[in-house]
Amino acid sequence: MLGMMTWSFGKPENVRFFETNSEEQLTASIAPGIDMALDTQSSIAVKEGQPLQVELLKGNVYFDIRKNAVNQLEVKIGNTMIKDFGTRFSIQLHKGGSRHIAVADGYIKVHVASGVYQISAFEQADFDDSGISKHRLIAERDIAPWRSPQ
Repeated sequence: MLGMMTWSFGKPENVRFFETNSEEQLTASIAPGIDMALDTQSSIAVKEGQPLQVELLKGNVYFDIRKNAVNQLEVKIGNTMIKDFGTRFSIQLHKGGSRHIAVADGYIKVHVASGVYQISAFEQADFDDSGISKHRLIAERDIAPWRSPQ
């Protein structure tokens, strides 16, 4: 009986946490073909699977997903889901609760209560769980201004 219960529950999910303090930034590969750069005072949780799921807990993150990456990436922030495959983009969570996304290459889809929105290369938008606002064009240097030279 115990063996059957163990089999039915399956193995526990593999979740990795990345966090930086006020004086460090972190660059890491979170899956083959998917790199991330984490700003100071930032943290994310990465859940293994297909697609790879990331939850941004605080701060700023930049993703570089190569077009030949095996995994698709899903990023969760509150009730918002951002889906991506083969692009580069950044997400910023500000202390006041505002959220900002900017795309350097390709496009991402932002899934919120009011629908699905596409943000393309050299565009940025503010978003919350219900929708997006201030969708506009930007220069590449404004995509993740906290990063070292891109």
